[in-house]
Amino acid sequence: MIEERFDSRTLFAMNVALDRVCADAPHGEEHDTRRRVARYIIKCAKSGRTTLSELTEAGRQALAKATAAA
Repeated sequence: MIEERFDSRTLFAMNVALDRVCADAPHGEEHDTRRRVARYIIKCAKSGRTTLSELTEAGRQALAKATAAA
């Protein structure tokens, strides 16, 4: 599980980043959108970049790619 991989501070930052990115998105509450953004955020955290700004930027990049592909 993801909870076993990251400390509580990182998990909190990941959740905040996901909510921030998806709150601004036209389809941000859709499951597919949230899942895509979450995957990028998790990948970012796995690479060691765990600040809120880094995680939020990763989520925004995922959203931009999804929007460009649509």
